[in-house]
Amino acid sequence: MHADTFNPVNLKLYRDNPARGPRIVVIGGGTGLSTMLRGLKRYTQHICAVCTVADNGGSSGLLRKDLGILPPGDIRNCILALADTEPVMEKLMNHRFSEGSLNHQNFGNLFIAAMTEVCDGNFYEAVRKFSDVLAVTGKVLPVSLQDLNICAHLSDGRFIIGESAIGHEELPAGVRITDICMDPATATALPEVLEEIRQADLVVLGPGSLYTSIIPNLLFKEVREAIIQSAATTVYVCNIMTQPAETRGYNAQDHLRAILDACGKTSAQGLIDYCIVNNEPLEDSVLGVYKETHAETVFYDRDSIRQMGTKLIEANLVLIKNGKVRHDAAELAVQLMQLAHLAAAGKHQSASASPRLCMPEAW
Repeated sequence: MHADTFNPVNLKLYRDNPARGPRIVVIGGGTGLSTMLRGLKRYTQHICAVCTVADNGGSSGLLRKDLGILPPGDIRNCILALADTEPVMEKLMNHRFSEGSLNHQNFGNLFIAAMTEVCDGNFYEAVRKFSDVLAVTGKVLPVSLQDLNICAHLSDGRFIIGESAIGHEELPAGVRITDICMDPATATALPEVLEEIRQADLVVLGPGSLYTSIIPNLLFKEVREAIIQSAATTVYVCNIMTQPAETRGYNAQDHLRAILDACGKTSAQGLIDYCIVNNEPLEDSVLGVYKETHAETVFYDRDSIRQMGTKLIEANLVLIKNGKVRHDAAELAVQLMQLAHLAAAGKHQSASASPRLCMPEAW
């Protein structure tokens, strides 16, 4: 492959031989992260998904409270996204009980909880063995092995404790999250996470919930420093829609600014090399459904983003599934593989260029 080019032939070579693929670290949590992983695993075996461990709601929250283990939900989703397994196994691991004492519990989460006990309480080892059982491509890591919570300060003076409360309480118009912190503030990141970042060709932040999936991972000073010191290209994948509980009224610049604030930075330069945004307008019928919950399209201003110290990539990333807006995993993978290929080859686009790649549908 030529270092300074990327075309359908390159993509096919990666797809035919993913063992030759670039090293990619993705950081976040939630549905957006697992969706992206399904697209990337077609082209590289060298994927590491780093998941937040602050979830305290739903099935994960119950297991965390009852058994004292780290929340398994986001990790389960990423493992299943990278797994090479039968559809029935994935369906089983996603099965949620609907009645009795196990009502609302997820079987895959229970499996990880049981594996943790089998491993004498070693959550890291349980995740590794669960990954082996499902023949995972790459690896999935918790950002930390310490029990922690996240807290949010709001512009109206309120202080919210816990990921589930932050992510599910709709913000009134004009009210914003002004700061996110973790408790304990002295929690440390998993050393293996830092090593994966150091060795990466590409580090991807998002997509996912800004304040409850992406930023919690960046609250670790050593994670921020590893990203800055790494030779990897770093890209932020902006959400397509706002989230009423976290980013009501936000544009892409606001998303980017929140990440910079969490990292103690005034400019993206040296931290985030590229920002990927969706440029495909959504139909009114789709927007109407979201408008009922005060969610809207994340708009962006080209000049403002570039003035923040990062390069902008615009692409049609929309996939409508069951009436819901999702990132198109296949198209997003193409955009990311272009950046990873150039990074692995030691080539970077000039500050004035925004890489664009249009692939035939066959790819």
